[in-house]
This record gives sequence, C-alpha cells and structure tokens, in this order.
Amino acid sequence: MGKAPVTPTQTVGPFFHPCLLRPDAVITTLIKPETEGTRIRIEGRVLDGDGLPVDDAMVEIWQANHYGRYRHPLDQRPLPLDPTFIGFGRTGTDEEGRYWFETIKPGVVPFDDQQDQAPHILVMVFARGLLNHVVTRIYFEDEPANASDPILQRVPEERRGTLIARREEVDGSVVYRFDIRLQGEGETVFFDV
Repeated sequence: MGKAPVTPTQTVGPFFHPCLLRPDAVITTLIKPETEGTRIRIEGRVLDGDGLPVDDAMVEIWQANHYGRYRHPLDQRPLPLDPTFIGFGRTGTDEEGRYWFETIKPGVVPFDDQQDQAPHILVMVFARGLLNHVVTRIYFEDEPANASDPILQRVPEERRGTLIARREEVDGSVVYRFDIRLQGEGETVFFDV
C-alpha cells in the first residue's frame, strides 16, 4: 500500500464575514457609559506588502481594564474587576482596510516581580494569505512607561515605531491611530506566541 500524499498547507480565510463576523459576533464597543477609565478610540487600517488595503481581514483585541486586570479566570490579582468592561473586541476591515474600536486606555500590567508592562492592547489579525494569525501589540505614544516596558525594549529600536499608536484629538475625543502592515517596508512587529 502506497503512502498518501501530504496535504498542502491552507491559508487562513477569507471566511470571516459569514462565520466569525456575523452581527452577533462583532464587538467594536468594549465599554458602557459607566465603565471606569479614560475613553479612547482605536482606528487604523490593515495593509498588505504593497501598502494596499486588506478588505477582508478580521482584527481582534484583548486588553486589561483601567486598573490593569484582565477579564479572565486566570487573572486572580487583587485588583478591581469592572463588570461593565468587556476587555475583548472583534471586527472586520472595510473596503479601505479600516477597523475601529471604542474602549478605554488600559492600566499597567505586571511583567514579573520586578517590572511592569506599559499600558498596551494585544492584537490578533486573521487575513487571507496568512498561514496563521499574527499577533502584535498597541502601545500609546504619550505613555512614559514605554521607555521601560520589558517587551518593547526587546524589539530593535528602529522597529519599535510599528508598535506605537499615534494620538489625535477628533471632535474632542481621543483617537489612537494604529495601522497594521502585514509585510514589506514598515512591516508591523509581530510576536511568536
């Protein structure tokens, strides 16, 4: 009996819209009016290696609350857990590769007994052409703790800018702009997790 041929690797998607981006699965607003913390909006685009928009990507975020605690059963630290804050979001990109989330600026999260991590948001991107999803982080350009963040400091200095969201004021609201470049010049730093 002969050997069966090896099954070729399949790329991710594009099945997000009918399956994972149903109206009941999209979460772009992680807050309620009574949620504690500084309200922010994250806006950006997902771009391919040529700088063109990826119009069918899925972007997920996960973050700590205002106090630095995650809404997860493994986070048992004695910090307040805000019941009005979801901590997780998911959306698709539009025809221009745009995505957005309404959330709060997260608090500081411990790294180990000696160091804290600067406020950040974890990001996963699923898109056609990717064999696996990619994982990155959003840091905030106006955050002094970036200078000592143990993860950010491991990224070569010339690439750190790809992890920094730019702050803007839009109609009296704070907006952080964070574009995700999947490859090519200016490629976003992705983490092997």
